[in-house]
Amino acid sequence: MRIAVIGGGPGGLYFSVLAKQLGPEHDITVWERNAHDDTFGFGVVFSDETLGGIEHADPAVHRLMEAEFARWDDIDVHYRGQVLTSGGHGFAALSRRRLLEILQQRCRDLGVTVHFRAEAPDVAQLAATHDLVVAADGLNSAVRAKYADSFRPTLEQRSCRYMWLGTDKVFDAFKFYVLETPYGVMQGHGYPFDAHGSTFIAEMHEDVWRRAGFDSLAGPLAPGESDERSIERVKELFAAELGDSSLLANNSKWISFTTVRNDSWRHENIVLLGDAAHTAHFSIGSGTKLAMEDALSLAACLHERPTLDEALTAYESERKSVVLSTQRAAQASLEWFENLGQYVGQAPEQFAFNIMTRSRRVTYDNLKLRDPEFVARVDAWFAGQQPARDGDGPATPPMFHPFRLGELDLANRVVVSAMDMYRAVDGLPDDFHLVHLGGKALGGAGLVMTEMVCVSETGRITPGCAGIWNREQTAAWRRVTDFVHRESQAKIGIQLGHSGRKGSTRLMWEGIDRPLPDGNWELVAPSALPYREGVNQTPRELTPDEMELIKEQFVEAARNADDAGFDLLELHCAHGYLLSSFISPISNHRTDIYGGSLRNRLRYPLEVFAAIRAAWPAHKPLTVRISATDWMEDGVTADDAVEIARAFAGAGAAAIDVSTGQVSPLEKPAFGRSYQTPYADRIRNLAGIPTIAVGVISSYDDVNSILLAGRADLCALGRVHLYDPNWTLHAAAEQSYDGPGSIWPDPWRAGRRKPQTGRTDGPKPRLQLIREGEPTSRHVRWRP
Repeated sequence: MRIAVIGGGPGGLYFSVLAKQLGPEHDITVWERNAHDDTFGFGVVFSDETLGGIEHADPAVHRLMEAEFARWDDIDVHYRGQVLTSGGHGFAALSRRRLLEILQQRCRDLGVTVHFRAEAPDVAQLAATHDLVVAADGLNSAVRAKYADSFRPTLEQRSCRYMWLGTDKVFDAFKFYVLETPYGVMQGHGYPFDAHGSTFIAEMHEDVWRRAGFDSLAGPLAPGESDERSIERVKELFAAELGDSSLLANNSKWISFTTVRNDSWRHENIVLLGDAAHTAHFSIGSGTKLAMEDALSLAACLHERPTLDEALTAYESERKSVVLSTQRAAQASLEWFENLGQYVGQAPEQFAFNIMTRSRRVTYDNLKLRDPEFVARVDAWFAGQQPARDGDGPATPPMFHPFRLGELDLANRVVVSAMDMYRAVDGLPDDFHLVHLGGKALGGAGLVMTEMVCVSETGRITPGCAGIWNREQTAAWRRVTDFVHRESQAKIGIQLGHSGRKGSTRLMWEGIDRPLPDGNWELVAPSALPYREGVNQTPRELTPDEMELIKEQFVEAARNADDAGFDLLELHCAHGYLLSSFISPISNHRTDIYGGSLRNRLRYPLEVFAAIRAAWPAHKPLTVRISATDWMEDGVTADDAVEIARAFAGAGAAAIDVSTGQVSPLEKPAFGRSYQTPYADRIRNLAGIPTIAVGVISSYDDVNSILLAGRADLCALGRVHLYDPNWTLHAAAEQSYDGPGSIWPDPWRAGRRKPQTGRTDGPKPRLQLIREGEPTSRHVRWRP
């Protein structure tokens, strides 16, 4: 096979090495536009997992790399005069220049032709004269641009500016420096790569960068020229951190990170590799690491598959899922640093835990395995912030600490999220609701929420929705709340709402959001816009008098909810239902005082909230669920969500339950684990109001991580509680917690320890003459 490789960076060279090794008959040629000893950047970091793959694939390359590695385990967080260290992470790094030398030599040894200071021939010509063309030509890939119709790339430029530098200061661990300046918060990332130097990256939000005057320091720079004036300014700002050490430049200038994604990685016999195919923010790892993993996969697929087409299909399938997972973690980390300013009020212990878990790949349990002493310190700090309670202590998992919501005391931080059941008849809850909600209360959650309970017959989503607009319904709900209060320590809340333009539809399992085949009722909304054009009914635009009537229906429902014995009331202003559709510009096109600006669009929901607050007992908390983004251009944004939260907090909301979307069927949500939590985090830390995180939070590890990092005060879980109604009790058993935050009903107490699931080995004989003692955290630091 004749193979052309465009780009002689680590990815292109390593692919050539592996492909030639697996197929000595292959004729492989690499074109690299730079000289053999040119390189941009300084150090390259690898994980143990990647190194294991390199060792298996080519022991010769691994041996040469191993001899050069700087190795360490610790991460130091320098924040507000303190240094907090987390160990057990396992890093290996070497200089990028040395890595290229190793790979270049290996190419020569195997007979791969490498042309330096040579532009590759036209890619179409290469594709015509070679069996395979590998485009490893980097972030600004000319190949990707030429065949953009096939690759369908998206390039997303982010809002921080950073500069990649070196220093002759040899760090002994990975360093995060957080610098609070008159211009805003800046951060420095540093790590060693050999006995003589380290990588140092200065980064800050563009607003901070401009306030610091960096935009006026650099004039036009020639290709390869470094921004020396900015480098001097960085050295001044980080003088305390760098001391007398120098900063080293190598084509160093301010840039913004670009996230690269491609719908397809191939065009006929041309395939993308490394940064040409994808990028992931440097704060979670190395682009070089990803490129070398691509190289390993592509070489293996070419060797294993009988045809080129099958090989390229297998390569893309194999790598794309891995890369997408990495990019999701990198995106979370990138956004965390973009929003760094919202965390600088946190205590050092919480800030350090927050930065360690920012990507959601490293979690509470994961850190416990890596460095139990670090987690114990943060746990103890968190416990010290909570009200004293008999039976709790510094080792209590965060999720089992109490929380006071207004004047309502919750035994723990777990909420059973509001989930529509669609089992009511004429709005009347029955035995199903008693068993459903009563069972969740017995299962240990601190707060159990009803489904959206409708304030009127025509405010229902479906004929199966529960209501509280009459006395019979109120009495039926009283039966549920009495059971919860009598049999459990849980509190129970009601979520009140009106369907708006999303009403008069079938039961979820009969066709979600599809109109009823018959028996439809008239819909109302802020504007005469159907939820789905040509599918759902067109609602009638509400008049001010009708809005007043609906407000009174909310107030009457709130009074009924109090009579029914609910401890908390939540106003549903999310998911495209009536009050949500007033807030979103997607669904509100009014031209009166209830439309236009965000302030105007909030006017009616705030009027309803104020009327409910006046009718709802002062000692009972009132919360609000919002959609913090519409996941659409021209819709509600994350910044809007902060203002929405502030408005409701100012009106007396005790907490904001932060969901997203469902305002339009055209939305494009970024689904993933805990995907809505960043919005709760942002509102909590910018608006200064307690938040409830919700959305694909599926493990107690996630709950503990969210709470300990200060991203939310409570966590609402829905599907998890459908799968296991006793999830909270089981989470306590899994964590060996048996305290006041998780009370088993007396008849169930015999089952509060996790049962054995299979055969267990008997007692172990002693086989050590001298015991090694308890395992401790690994705190290896780089010592050249």
